[in-house]
Amino acid sequence: MRLFVVLAEELHFGNAAQRMFISQPAFSRQIRALERCLGVDLVARSSRRVELTPAGQALLPEARTAVESVDRIRHVAQAQIRCVQGRLAIGSIGAEAQQPYTRAILAELRARNPDLKLDVCSLDIAHHVLALTQGEVDVAFLLSPMPPGIETLTLATGPRVACLPADDPLADRTSVTLAELAGRPVVDVPPECPRSWWNFWAVDPRPDGTTVRYGPVVHDVEALFLAVAHGEAMAFLPGAAQTFFPRPGVHYVEVSDAPPATAALAWMAKNRTLPTINAIRRAASAVLQRTSASGPGG
Repeated sequence: MRLFVVLAEELHFGNAAQRMFISQPAFSRQIRALERCLGVDLVARSSRRVELTPAGQALLPEARTAVESVDRIRHVAQAQIRCVQGRLAIGSIGAEAQQPYTRAILAELRARNPDLKLDVCSLDIAHHVLALTQGEVDVAFLLSPMPPGIETLTLATGPRVACLPADDPLADRTSVTLAELAGRPVVDVPPECPRSWWNFWAVDPRPDGTTVRYGPVVHDVEALFLAVAHGEAMAFLPGAAQTFFPRPGVHYVEVSDAPPATAALAWMAKNRTLPTINAIRRAASAVLQRTSASGPGG
């Protein structure tokens, strides 16, 4: 079923097989085996193209539902196993893993729970929310806003910067406005990434009501920087990107009237009472309370 869903998205046996990391002959055999099992032809094959048959089109929504259900079952089971074993899977997007508040929270978590095993991984732009909603990670250090069903604890706020090609006329400025950036295409993200999240980061629509023109689709920050350096599009990033992501061909300029960037610790609302998630929530709250009590520069 999973292979059939991928084939329906690619409509190309070679591309679908490559995406699933198996050989094309093996992929084709699996599709034929599924057709024999169901007693219907799912795809019409020719030397030039692949198309879904009427039966394939009718089956596709059910196949997607079946695959998603199996994934949810697997991820819920994995989350429960981690909880029983005292393991916490932690994801992080961009430079969030290197931020002082992240390091302080993880240090506090380890000090409070020396037997808790932490698995920390980096998440890309395309799949960071999916990793949380599908249970690949239990909590994540990421950037707001999040879709419904996800709870967050704000960790820090700060300015946003425009990530521009080095030869852009505005690249040498210390500050720009959204109006001055009008008309420049913004890198886009694949459909797996929540549209509401990227609309916020692309500032779409702009304050005057105009919509953003999008450029190439990127899956991770390195692809984003490559697109910007080649002059294909610009992007908006947290101000910390200036420190953590210096790249040739890319300049950062603060955007004076963009909504601030908000870093947060996030978890699924339905999992908030799990002992492992409670542990990191308490650790984060303790760090934030100490930081607030110490005052500016403390």
